[in-house]
Amino acid sequence: MNPSLENIKDLSLTGDNADGGSLTVEQALANLESADLGLRFYAAWWLGRFRISEPAAVTALIKALEDEADRTPEGGYPLRRNAARALGKLGDRQAVSPLIKCLDCSDFYVREAAVQSLEMLGDPVCIPALIKLLAVGLQGEQLISKQPDLSQPYDAILEALGTLRATEFAPLVKAFLEHPIELVQYSAARAMYQLTQEPVYGERLVQALAGEKLQLRRAVLADLGAIGYLPAADAIAQTLAENSLKLISLKGLLEHQVNHITPSTFSEGAIKVMNLMDSLL
Repeated sequence: MNPSLENIKDLSLTGDNADGGSLTVEQALANLESADLGLRFYAAWWLGRFRISEPAAVTALIKALEDEADRTPEGGYPLRRNAARALGKLGDRQAVSPLIKCLDCSDFYVREAAVQSLEMLGDPVCIPALIKLLAVGLQGEQLISKQPDLSQPYDAILEALGTLRATEFAPLVKAFLEHPIELVQYSAARAMYQLTQEPVYGERLVQALAGEKLQLRRAVLADLGAIGYLPAADAIAQTLAENSLKLISLKGLLEHQVNHITPSTFSEGAIKVMNLMDSLL
């Protein structure tokens, strides 16, 4: 799953709609130690959803990354997945090392959640471990196979490397522009734009907005918002997708513009994006 889509879901859950009153922090922490696996699973989700960043919560979630009790018939670790996702949202970098260890977990979705959270935490110390995972699909700087490779969460890894500005590994990222899975291609284009600032990669994402699959168009909207690619503004506004997702994408563009101007002025690009957002409301 593209990590940006997870963020979109989070943005849609606010206040009264999110059932935040069903637990207290004390209850959630106690539930993480419960024999009831369902209570433990929900508690880990709840601590992340409501950004409960106090030290006891971080410690309890790190401990949950090594849980052996909650297993699926296929061998997955549901509690570990939720704990890994939650730790990224809490923003405490003491989780970085435990999350790096999760990259060796046999559960694909634990690895994916750990990668996404390491991206959120933003500590470049995880880059070598991410490259090790990425290299599973490479021989040198070339893809090993043109067949779909689903062994690693490549889209999440690529996006994390872009966010972490792992510029020295751009040739490895670039190889995934030829991956047979479109979502991975788009993640590679997103990362390459972040690593090089070359418009060709932003334009590749703009072209993808005209694709036939709605789910892919949604993903590309999130990618363009994440990189703040201003030339995409008109195409974003005209994309055949939900206005709510287009607004989130344009919000990303606007935030990138605002971050590069003085507080008392707005650039022409920022004003254009605001007008496009207004037209979608």
